[in-house]
Amino acid sequence: MQNRKNKFIQLLLLLCFIAVVSCDDDGLTPPDFDTPNDSIPNDSIPNDSSSFINDFYFGADLSYANQIQDHNGVYMDEGAVQSPFAIFANHGTDIVRLRLWHTPSWTQEAYGPDGEQMYNDIADVARSIEEAKQNNMQVLLDFHYSDTWADPGAQEVPAAWADITDINVLADSVYNYTLNALNYLSERGLAPEMVQVGNEINCGMLYGVESDEFPTARSCDDEWINLGIILNSAIKGVREALPTNTPSIALHVANPINIDYFAENIINKSKVTDFEIIGFSYYPLWHSEIAPNGISEVVSAAKSKFNKELIMLETAYPWTDKYNDNYDNQLGGTPLAGYPFTEQGQYDLMVKLTQEMKDGGGIGIIYWEPAWISSDMKDLWGTGSSWENATFFGFDGNVNQGITYMEADYN
Repeated sequence: MQNRKNKFIQLLLLLCFIAVVSCDDDGLTPPDFDTPNDSIPNDSIPNDSSSFINDFYFGADLSYANQIQDHNGVYMDEGAVQSPFAIFANHGTDIVRLRLWHTPSWTQEAYGPDGEQMYNDIADVARSIEEAKQNNMQVLLDFHYSDTWADPGAQEVPAAWADITDINVLADSVYNYTLNALNYLSERGLAPEMVQVGNEINCGMLYGVESDEFPTARSCDDEWINLGIILNSAIKGVREALPTNTPSIALHVANPINIDYFAENIINKSKVTDFEIIGFSYYPLWHSEIAPNGISEVVSAAKSKFNKELIMLETAYPWTDKYNDNYDNQLGGTPLAGYPFTEQGQYDLMVKLTQEMKDGGGIGIIYWEPAWISSDMKDLWGTGSSWENATFFGFDGNVNQGITYMEADYN
């Protein structure tokens, strides 16, 4: 009985951390990131987000790193086991990108009765930010505004907001959630230097919901005004949560061919102007409309037209066509001419893309999930990794040549 009592106490303490709650003398108080936080001023204060922008960022999305390490994933550099955050910092990474989901309970449920915690929720993100900052790296926080993956094909509404029927109520929920999440991080000395408002919002956001009464913001259905209301509410939350040296704000579109159309309408139809950066995903094997040697022209043109900074928020390329588990790989097919699926080919392409971004006046390049190695990690579709052939690690867990692109000489 005493052992069971101890386990119960441990469970309460664990819930306090995982669910991002506060425990007081009255017991367990659940969090509510969607309700007003009176401790935050509602009046806008002039910001200096430009102070955070580097001349050029070398970035890595390490959102899976905690979950992989918790499930027997091991990272090594020259045979020595190290934290992936330390490894990337040692090879030139200066900004870590981390995704934030609203209530990703499925990341715990994927493990069945053995599931101990959620991943990519606010507690997991705080854990990653702390390690990133310990390794002297800045942080880009990527708000998906969903309980799961948000991308051009899916922008599912968080379950907590599914019954909303008024655009102003939805905007207020987005505002308070954004403000309170950043306030939670700021109180712990973990404020990000850059914030991404929405993830690959080519067709808008918050439109995947069963209710016909939900006030969707699907720009592909010409709901640009609703999208603007949502984005401006989120941006207001960022500015007011961190009024001094507020983070730089990025908007994100997939495929560089969409940059012009996206930015033109976001600014002119949605009336969203209070952001510093246009971010885009570019996977050369998927976004074949523009060749790698055309990136600099696209970036330069957008930078000049919209007077915004440009950053490649996601990219990746395989170093092999082999597998290290039974989970199908996402990246493969026919290699680009001159860039075989080898360590040298991966390295050469990353050097090329980096030089293109620099030539176009871009401010950085971020590799997506370069640490998603095979492990006992589970997601919605399998166990292991569907990306191990596109990481910066060999199947033995040691870093490969690709990671050294950040240390190359550039013009």
